[in-house]
Amino acid sequence: MKYRKPVIAGNWKMNTDIESGIKLVKEILDLSDSIANVEKIVCPPFVSLTSIARALNGSSIQLGAQNVNANENGSFTGEISTTMLCGLISHVIIGHSERRMFNGESSNQVAAKAITVSNAGIVPILCVGEDLSIRKSGKAANFVTKQLKASLKGFLNWESLIIAYEPIWAIGTGEAATSGQAQEMAAICRKVIYQLSPDVADSVRVLYGGSVNSGNVAELLIQPDIDGALVGGASLKAKEFSNLIRIASSN
Repeated sequence: MKYRKPVIAGNWKMNTDIESGIKLVKEILDLSDSIANVEKIVCPPFVSLTSIARALNGSSIQLGAQNVNANENGSFTGEISTTMLCGLISHVIIGHSERRMFNGESSNQVAAKAITVSNAGIVPILCVGEDLSIRKSGKAANFVTKQLKASLKGFLNWESLIIAYEPIWAIGTGEAATSGQAQEMAAICRKVIYQLSPDVADSVRVLYGGSVNSGNVAELLIQPDIDGALVGGASLKAKEFSNLIRIASSN
């Protein structure tokens, strides 16, 4: 198995203003800038990207966005394109369940975003995951397989891809998937990549997201197919987020 550098990515969602975002990221820097052997990413709201980019300049922490439009420009009021983000960020979250749920994003739209993002030299963090009813019906594996395949339709830049398995029933609920459940689904994600491009299946990183904290992250990270975490609420607490980074670096 190839070595895959662990990733700890923080999704701030619709939290913080510019001032509090800068304060938070400076606290994270103080606590974790020197920690090696882990890829560190923060994804603030769009309004804070420029200010936080300045604060992160020259540091080991990378900057990501929470969404992007598949078009490079045009009459799309309120949208943000890769053209606007190039040179500012290194990563972007796409296909998050909240975007799929509240904004009606389809897997076809996510696939178009993935292609546009990777062609722009930005790394997509592509999210997939099932809701509680699908989990209880025993169809989670089939659902995520189909969702991931559809979300990667036409995608070719495999070296520029991170997958995040986020069970919807665990996001913001405090009820994380067990390490066994998370590993099973991460392995399914990797199997999909193997079917699409077997040469890279062992190098694409798969993250887990959903109520990750410093109490459960170590057990998740020792699983053979889990390479890090996409963190929500815990990324808004500098000490907790830095603890996750520290655990990942030594796992």
